[in-house]
Amino acid sequence: MSTNSKIVSFDEIPAVVLKEKESGNKIVQCHGTFDLIHPGHIIHFEESKGMGDKLIVTVTGEKFVNKGPGRPYFNDELRLKSLAALESVDYVAIIPYPAAVEAIEAVRPDIYCKGKEYENAQDDVTGNMADDVKTVKATGGVIRYAGSVVFSSTKLLHRNFCTQAPEVKSFCQSISERYKTSELRDMVDSFAELKVLIIGDIIFDEYETVQVQGLTSKNQIISGRHLYSNQQAGGALAVYRHALNFTQNVQFISVIGTEPWVEKEIRKFVSVDHDKIIRCDEFTSVRKLRFVEPFRDGNTLNKLFSVNYLNESEISTSAETKVLDSLDKIIQNFDLILVMDFGHGLMTRKIREFVQEKAPFLSLNCQTNSYNHGYNIIDRQYTRADSFSLDEAEIKLSCGLNKPNFTQELTKLKNRLDSKYCWLTRGSVETIGIGVDEQESRCPPFENDPVDPVGAGDAFCTLASLAAAKGLPVDASTYLAQMAGAQAVKIIGNSEAIKKANLLKAVQTMINF
Repeated sequence: MSTNSKIVSFDEIPAVVLKEKESGNKIVQCHGTFDLIHPGHIIHFEESKGMGDKLIVTVTGEKFVNKGPGRPYFNDELRLKSLAALESVDYVAIIPYPAAVEAIEAVRPDIYCKGKEYENAQDDVTGNMADDVKTVKATGGVIRYAGSVVFSSTKLLHRNFCTQAPEVKSFCQSISERYKTSELRDMVDSFAELKVLIIGDIIFDEYETVQVQGLTSKNQIISGRHLYSNQQAGGALAVYRHALNFTQNVQFISVIGTEPWVEKEIRKFVSVDHDKIIRCDEFTSVRKLRFVEPFRDGNTLNKLFSVNYLNESEISTSAETKVLDSLDKIIQNFDLILVMDFGHGLMTRKIREFVQEKAPFLSLNCQTNSYNHGYNIIDRQYTRADSFSLDEAEIKLSCGLNKPNFTQELTKLKNRLDSKYCWLTRGSVETIGIGVDEQESRCPPFENDPVDPVGAGDAFCTLASLAAAKGLPVDASTYLAQMAGAQAVKIIGNSEAIKKANLLKAVQTMINF
């Protein structure tokens, strides 16, 4: 067969398999990313092919690869052609899913073959291998393990290709020298022990996607054709969703209005058991409506303008009393109180004072945005936080300087708030973390090709807060939180929560030298 004739689409797989099985051929399937073909792959494919008659290799599509920033190094077309060029491979196909289950269901192999490194399911940080085994058995196949020589595409890419900027490679190498992958995994697993109470403003992020057609002839305003709408869970609600992927012991306190659409949206994201949200007739549920246009690559967005629906005052006295009563009953039952203060009326003076006095461990994110710019400044609103995170604009407002010494000002703020941990995120420049005994960690950005930065700071804050509550070293905490932020910028707004399995896979990949 020619190289091109070996390449089939995902939809063509069932027909290809049927034809081969009708000819009496035993089907073997291998599945993976196969970013860089190396001798280990070649031997693995040859051994796999020897178990049957026809070898079908299914490949995770580039949009679904969860191996951290910069991966896959080679695009779908190049990976397919590299595999199809191998004599042992009979068919190759891109799979438009993040895991192998759908690929196995399409192929229904007689034998599903993985490398010997997958034989111990406990070493699989994603947990996907257990699903693979279950699906293979359900479709009538068996699992086999092959590969007398084990290499790593990730290690080869890290050592021989410029997959990351030098400063990223240097930072990740330093992490790999201090921590084993298993130790970092144990750190993330330990978050499941935490009981977390999240308090903060709920924001419903709405994206109206349009295609700009030009300027109107009379008024010279942008004219666009509406394509589709999408409503997402933002603000503290996004943080709640992130946290739930790391611990099931989460409850959520906030205030929303009673608009007809609100209850249905809340129930999509918050279970009844976790719901401590106050419904208030006189409160306007916060909606941030963004009009966006996709760039030609289809993966990034150009934001045109936004419209906000929100209150211009704090919550009512009756709503405040209900929040305080709810807090008083449960606050001591939690290990971590995570306050997400977006300045939209929930965090009144009385509520701020209460959580600062009563929280066993208080983690704080006090955000500046277009509505509260210059008013919601962290050390003017709060006097205590066991940990906190803020961005460059927020620390400049705090210290009143346009070009501050960031480390110096962050240390001063940490001392003013009597904090154990603090982080300053500076977008495409770096993240600075300071921990117990003034230990410092400076981490470069992992992802320089963002799709949408909305929500990245919230993802960072979630992981940083969990790590701080567990008392993890500041360098490991910063690494984990920065990875969460890097994953968040590849997601449109808050359409998806950060998943534990994806985070662990990226954490493992980035330090695999």
